[in-house]
Amino acid sequence: MARINYKNIAGIVAAVSVAVMALASCGSKKHESVPEVMPVDVARAETDSVIIYKSMPGVLHAVDMVELVARVSGYLRAVNYKSGDVVHKGQLLFTIEDTRYRDAVVQAQAALNSARSQYEYASSHYAAMEKAKKSNAVSEMEVKQAKSAVETALADIQNAEAALQTARTNLGYCRVYAPFTGRITASPLSVGAFLNGEASPVTMATIYKDSEMQAYFSINDASFLKALSNMANRQGINYDSIPVSFSEKLPHSYTGALRYLAPDLDPATGTMQVRADIDNTYGELREGMYVTVRLPVRLDPKAVLVKDASLSTDQSGKYLYTVNDSNKVVYTHVDAGDVVHDSMRVINSGLKPGTPYITKALLKVRPGMEIRPVYVR
Repeated sequence: MARINYKNIAGIVAAVSVAVMALASCGSKKHESVPEVMPVDVARAETDSVIIYKSMPGVLHAVDMVELVARVSGYLRAVNYKSGDVVHKGQLLFTIEDTRYRDAVVQAQAALNSARSQYEYASSHYAAMEKAKKSNAVSEMEVKQAKSAVETALADIQNAEAALQTARTNLGYCRVYAPFTGRITASPLSVGAFLNGEASPVTMATIYKDSEMQAYFSINDASFLKALSNMANRQGINYDSIPVSFSEKLPHSYTGALRYLAPDLDPATGTMQVRADIDNTYGELREGMYVTVRLPVRLDPKAVLVKDASLSTDQSGKYLYTVNDSNKVVYTHVDAGDVVHDSMRVINSGLKPGTPYITKALLKVRPGMEIRPVYVR
């Protein structure tokens, strides 16, 4: 019977174990050398025809505004409106004590009647003197005196008529009416207050015709002046529907129509005043509100667009993560413009059309990282 050499068997087992461990080690190294590449959604920068805007700060003013003043003296008898009301043209707003002014009208009327009587007497007397002159019953001097009396009486009538008109005008000032339909402010005066309007007009309230508002703003860039002054640059731009916004979001949206360009520049600031008219359809706009006018400057037929959600912000401004030919992430600083088509952002500079950029997983990628692009629209 053959003897088993246990030393040889042990050597073979050891050699097999070493080989198995080596193979396992090689397999592990091979698995670790091929890390998984993360799939990331990527889109390409598009081009489209868009209108380029410039935001301008401005102030709203009512299309018309009048300060209602007391021009006569007397006690305030009535305030015939509620503060903040919309009052209508011809509506009685204030009543001032009018006793002395009614008396002045009566006196002026009496003076006019007296002047007319004097004129009738002087006219009759002058006619009689003319007749008597033909028979040499009176002298030429007496006839001239009679004619002068007629002329004096006529002048007295004119003075009396003017005095009566003044008295009636002053009496009319005792009632203050709305000059147009508009919104009126609260009055600083109380019923019973004495108004010394004859000495100096007293402001009782202010009324604004705010059915239409005017947004005034200034432009100072030569390119904008050229765009607004040259009709050729206005093709494709609707200046009758300019977007406007306010510091606080209102229930309704508004647009303005460009209606005025100042004929000159302010030499102190080098700016030109511009006005856009806005229909205050819902009565939400008020005198003195601040407004931002998005003035259309030009039409760019090949504007570069990216998804607005793909942009991030750091200390240098806006940036994108783009993808190079090696599918590696590249930090790309861009100059971003307005949002158009609800979700697309205009890129003024820093990005070429067709450049791939990352649209999602922005917090999971970093510059230099290799990714697997998944192109989306």
